[in-house]
Parts: sequence; structure tokens; C-alpha cells
Amino acid sequence: MDKNGIIPDIIDAAPKERAQIKYPSGAVVELGNELTPTQVKDQPEVTWNAESGVLYTLLMVDPDAPSRQDPKYREVCHWLVINIPGDKVAKGQTVVEFVGSGPPEGTGLHRYIFFVFKQAEKITTDKFISKTTREGRFNVKTRDYIGKYNLTTVAGNYYQAQYDDYVRILHEQMGAQKK
Repeated sequence: MDKNGIIPDIIDAAPKERAQIKYPSGAVVELGNELTPTQVKDQPEVTWNAESGVLYTLLMVDPDAPSRQDPKYREVCHWLVINIPGDKVAKGQTVVEFVGSGPPEGTGLHRYIFFVFKQAEKITTDKFISKTTREGRFNVKTRDYIGKYNLTTVAGNYYQAQYDDYVRILHEQMGAQKK
């Protein structure tokens, strides 16, 4: 994570463990490998070495919106699940529904980062952001979230992606203006 600037852009220290992330397409996240938006359009399976009886938070962000050179929307939240018992993501509370990578055409590679955090206690919220909206996804700050909820970074992983033809479909589903 150091070589691609995730430290210090997003967090101060790299997670000690690597989260295992596999997409239904068969694509696997391998610390900075390049995947296409088409390969990562569906919600992946995420696992890590979880402790029994502990609650976790899973966060996926893109810090490079609209581009790595001009990250004025840093960070865009692509997925947020809280109160996950162990590594059973499906049993956690989805706050932000998963959306795949959607880097705009001509903006180069974007980093898509997954973090798993150990929670100090159960988090209570009724906030919910649908996969069909952009509202509430921009300018999320991982550091602020860590501080607000007293989270401990446990695991992480990331890949990079740039525009392919699927991005147009994704943007239409999320209500983006057609060009």
C-alpha cells in the first residue's frame, strides 16, 4: 500500500493482514493489480482472519475521483457494511450498497481500497445509501470514520482500474447525466 500512496493518502499505517477478495467474475484482488470495471461490477466475497465474538466494519473507497491528479471528491465510498459478526459480511448492516468501479473515461488508473476494521462496540445508524444513487458517497474520509467510531485497522487490499465500456452502464444506473 505504500508504493501506491495509500499510506499516507488515506490511512497512516498499512494493515497487518491482507483481506481476501474474490469477484463472481473470478477476478481476485492482489495488492494493486489492474482489474477492469467489467470484472469488478458485482459484489465480491471478502474474508479475513476474524476473531470470534467481534464486530467488524468493511469499507471500500476510491480516493482518486474524479482523477488521481485532481482528487477533489476524495474519497468516494463504494461499499460500507458495519456490525459484521466475524467475517460474515452478509450478516452485517449495509450502510452503503456496493457499486463497482466507475472511473470516468480519460482519468487513468483509480485505486479501489478495501479496509476491514475491528469495532470497539456496536455502531448504531439508520443511514442507508442505495446502489442507484451517488448522493452521500463523495468526500468520505476513512480517517474521520476511524476516529469517530474508535476503529482498529485489521486488514486491507486494493486493486486499480481504469475506464472500460461497462462504466457508461454503471453511471446510467446511478443517475449520471448522459454526455
